[in-house]
Amino acid sequence: MPLVLIVDDELSIRKLLRQTLERAGYSVEDAADARTAMASLENRRPDAVLLDLGLPGRDGLELVPLIARQPGIALIVVSAREGTDDKVAALDLGADDYITKPFDSEELLARLRVALRRQDLNGSAAVSVGDISVDLAAHLVHRAGVEVHLTRKEYEVLAMLAEHQGRVVTHQRILSRVWGGHDPRIEYLRIVVRNLRQKLESPAPVGSLIGNELGIGYRLQAR
Repeated sequence: MPLVLIVDDELSIRKLLRQTLERAGYSVEDAADARTAMASLENRRPDAVLLDLGLPGRDGLELVPLIARQPGIALIVVSAREGTDDKVAALDLGADDYITKPFDSEELLARLRVALRRQDLNGSAAVSVGDISVDLAAHLVHRAGVEVHLTRKEYEVLAMLAEHQGRVVTHQRILSRVWGGHDPRIEYLRIVVRNLRQKLESPAPVGSLIGNELGIGYRLQAR
């Protein structure tokens, strides 16, 4: 039974999340501030953390890299902050996902399942999404058993999304890794993603495999 740590200073939110998680079969601990949260991380080693950013005494963004660098813990930010800058910052610092309050309980549970599954898949040399298989060791991509020929940039973008399956990868992280220091521009990335969709999704509806988080980044998701 996975253990989830809720970190939020609002009692009503902690109660709602606890009820939602316990009904879904999770074990739950909660913390109202950063110090209690870090103590719980050391003592219990949860499988996942649901982290609010507006904590008393210490901003939740400061905790993101501290939690993210601990192996085997899925981290989802659950915050009332709706700004793109906050979302990008949290994801760049290592959060697996970002959910804005008020949230839908079923969506939160679905995002949590994806984040936990991604932790289980870490280290795998092959990633499969629907009929698409990405062999990260051999640098091969297949669709329904047939090899798909991609350009170098197309493969590198897809491989990065596959490594973070189900998680939003920000535009800047992709550009920095794939294009390096060659003055990358977002238009280059958009062209590559469009080409990937044509090769991997056609005749399926555009956007069903590579999801677009407007103004933030992309995620590889189940059809």
